[in-house]
Amino acid sequence: MSNALKGLKIGYAMTGSFCTFQQSYEQAEILTEYGAELIPIMSEHSASISTRFGTAHENMERLKKISGKDIIMSIEDAEPIGPKDLTDIMVVAPCTSNTAAKLASSVTDTAVTMAVKSHLRRGKPVVLAIASNDSLMGSAKNLGVLFNRKNYYFVPMIQDDWINKPASLVAEFSMLPQAIEAALNGVQLRPIIYHSRP
Repeated sequence: MSNALKGLKIGYAMTGSFCTFQQSYEQAEILTEYGAELIPIMSEHSASISTRFGTAHENMERLKKISGKDIIMSIEDAEPIGPKDLTDIMVVAPCTSNTAAKLASSVTDTAVTMAVKSHLRRGKPVVLAIASNDSLMGSAKNLGVLFNRKNYYFVPMIQDDWINKPASLVAEFSMLPQAIEAALNGVQLRPIIYHSRP
């Protein structure tokens, strides 16, 4: 990894694929080790729902500790991101199929979708780390839309359990720093989808 991430202002947004939160936190920590500044954002559901993967309070506190900043959790607080030029790149990790569908349809009804919309007004890149059991079924059309939309880039994905969950795709989170650096250069890492871990 080059020094491309040093001093980079990354909007780091999380949505409700709770089973991938640990992987996302690990990459957030790595990004800060590379010298990036994280602006933490959580969807209202990801910030308020407790699951077997951690309580809402634990999840918020961990992201806050990693970033060293208060978390943006409302549409109102996310709206200034673009006008105030707070981010160089926006990352949504994990990005659920629900959030991907909203982005594909330009629906702005959560802190995360507002953060992305506000960031995009300046024509800057957005990196999505998809995590959904529905990616290759009903949600496939939304991914197709985003694949072809300017300024959207994807962390390469794997079919994490192609026998028991044949429609599931999950980002290979360890490739997030590479995907960010590539997106800064206007490049989509390929292949986008792997049958198993690269």
